Amino acid sequence: MLGDISRISKLFLITGYTDMRKSIDGLMAIIRDTYDMDPYTNALFLFCGRRADRIKALYHDRTGFVLLYKRLESGRFQWPRTSSEVRPLTRQEYRWLLEGLSIEQPKAIQPSKGKKDY
Repeated sequence: MLGDISRISKLFLITGYTDMRKSIDGLMAIIRDTYDMDPYTNALFLFCGRRADRIKALYHDRTGFVLLYKRLESGRFQWPRTSSEVRPLTRQEYRWLLEGLSIEQPKAIQPSKGKKDY
């Protein structure tokens, strides 16, 4: 099914700015040449432009490449802009991103420091 990412094993976010005029071949070149990664792997690669109101996602589904494009009606994606690098994402971070939230959410429950003797 077009757009079904349930079988994808890894999610990667390309931080910084991407020229959103790039098509499948241009995005593949970024993955392969800039980050020395294999675009044919079972992974979803996410790209965002300067305006941060649209993203592109690229993955290979064994028969060919799928290019997904999402444009927000209002608002912006909370996209990391620190530098151009590849950042792995968890499925929860992916959901947060698509919901307009930052992928760096504070922890709701802090991990335990160990058992205290009272």
